[in-house]
Amino acid sequence: MTDGGTGTGVGTAVGLHRVLEPPGVLPQAARRLDTDPRIRPDEVRVAVERLNLDAASYRQLRTAHGGDPDAIRAEVLRIVAERGKMHNPVTGSGGMLVGVVDEAGPDSPLGLRRGDRVATLVSLTLTPLAVTDGLARWNGLSEQVPAEGHAILFARSIAAVLPGDLPVPLALAVMDVCGAPALTHRVVASRRGSRADGPAVAVLGAAGKSGCLSLAAARRAGASRLVGLVPTAEEEERLAASGLADTVVRADARDPVAVAAAVGDAHGGPVDVTVVCVDVPGCEHGAILATAAGGTVVFFSMATSFPAAALGAEGLAADVTMLIGNGYVPGHAAMALDLVRSEPAVRALFTSRTGDDSAE
Repeated sequence: MTDGGTGTGVGTAVGLHRVLEPPGVLPQAARRLDTDPRIRPDEVRVAVERLNLDAASYRQLRTAHGGDPDAIRAEVLRIVAERGKMHNPVTGSGGMLVGVVDEAGPDSPLGLRRGDRVATLVSLTLTPLAVTDGLARWNGLSEQVPAEGHAILFARSIAAVLPGDLPVPLALAVMDVCGAPALTHRVVASRRGSRADGPAVAVLGAAGKSGCLSLAAARRAGASRLVGLVPTAEEEERLAASGLADTVVRADARDPVAVAAAVGDAHGGPVDVTVVCVDVPGCEHGAILATAAGGTVVFFSMATSFPAAALGAEGLAADVTMLIGNGYVPGHAAMALDLVRSEPAVRALFTSRTGDDSAE
């Protein structure tokens, strides 16, 4: 392990001692991390069971390798071996993981105990990770990756003990995107305030994991109208059948004029809040055009170009507030899990992506 002292100060709490290069940066910005399994007093070592690659990263890997599962697997192994973490150099994103606590340091503030099955709620881009099984059980055809190895959590990391009433693939998929519904709820509730009618909300990528949760969260927060935008007829039919949105429209989220027209036609004009949950680049300007003056755009996708969003809004003279969903809101995991438990339509959409709802 790199020499950084044995104390539990700020540097150790955020994992600075695990950075191999370049010196002085935090783990997320590092090119390479130290994966030494020996832990400091405030660290936790997790025996990895499953990785969940974020949607933007997996899509990029699949596209770059023409859907070849062996090539995708080899690329993930190469990234992890070279960087000591799963940090896609193209998208800049990673995902999260599920595993069992193997050892918890006596000074760790995370409240985890040996044997706890947990999901990490921090990105794999900042989590020291070693894979030891060559990902031999992964078919390369889904974002969820059965794996063996170990990961290290810092004092400032976040993890949650997996619920016993949900299958692991389902719980992992929910926790991977749990920041989206929590922030959507906060934004919608704050805009409603004392108004009799809540804000109108559009969700781009509404049939996906974060999208359907965001629709349900916006409804719970008092949205007056929900517009769900999807790219295909199949997703349009599926989302319409779920009843999560008041109106479902179809458009390519990368086509700004088409997005603005579809949302405007559904609502009678721009909406108050637009939530972007699309895992492809180029969706910034459509979201801005679809949002009314004084409205709010929330970007959750790791495919978002934040310079494109800022400069695009300026170029359109768009008076909108733009928020970056950073994946953490207090209570986010509990809220997302509650939405899956209480909203059958949300659970059904998740199950259609994660497979058999009874899977272990």
